[in-house]
Parts: sequence; structure tokens; C-alpha cells
Amino acid sequence: MSERLKPGDTAPAFTLPDADGNEVSLADHKGRKVIVYFYPAALTPGCTKQACDFTDNLDLLAGAGYDVIGVSPDKPEKLAKFRDTENLKVTLVGDPAKETLAAYGAFGEKKLYGKVVTGVIRSTVVVDEDGKVEHAFYNVKATGHVAKIIRDLGI
Repeated sequence: MSERLKPGDTAPAFTLPDADGNEVSLADHKGRKVIVYFYPAALTPGCTKQACDFTDNLDLLAGAGYDVIGVSPDKPEKLAKFRDTENLKVTLVGDPAKETLAAYGAFGEKKLYGKVVTGVIRSTVVVDEDGKVEHAFYNVKATGHVAKIIRDLGI
């Protein structure tokens, strides 16, 4: 089981391919706050709801100084289909090796329909301008999570 991050921890660096195959690094966002959210799979109902919520609130979040990056184990081709099908505006990156997911504590054992399984733990980590963890939310719900983040961040 990977370690969960706590406020004050240094956010693990990552460079992952986006929906178009371009590399996206956490370092590219230095000087801005970044909401990095981890979701199990593109084109599934809960993940679609969550991605659409982030897209719907992207202007509000960007206006408050936050960039948003969604991370899943999907390949760029599937991310592109997800983005295009749902008209998503958030940056989506793929982590098929699950190394970034694990580094952020977003991969491991979880309960799914009463069974313990290993997989992506729906999580959100807010990284400050200096690359430190400001907030770390684990086992979040797909629905209503974006509204809760906005409340918690005082936006």
C-alpha cells in the first residue's frame, strides 16, 4: 500500500503524457497552485461526472490561481476520446505504469461493493506554488467532490 501524502509533504514530481501524447510535468506549473486529481478510468459514469464538474468550474478555479490535472491509468488515446466525447477542458494525463498514482498514495487496496480490491483510490491532492502538499483528500466521492474542494479552499 502506498503512503498517503500529508500537508507539508513535497509533492512527487511527475511527467506524464496528456491526451495528445504531449508531456505534462508538475514542474511546468511551478508558481501556480495545482489540483491533481486521481480517478480510476476514463469514460465511466463516476469519472465522467467528476471530470465534467472540474470542467464546469475550471474558470472559477483558474481565476483563483489553480490549474487542474486529472490522472488515470489510461493511455493517451482513451484520454483523447474521453476529452472529445465529453468536451472536457481539464488537462488529462495517463499513468499506465501507475507509478505516479502510487507515489501520491492513490493506488492500493480499497473496498469496492464490499470486497477488498487493488486499484485506483479516487483522490485529490492540492499542491501549492512551491510544490508542497496543501491538502490531500482520499476516498472521495465522484459526485459533489468539486463543490466540496471549492468550499474547503474558500473559493
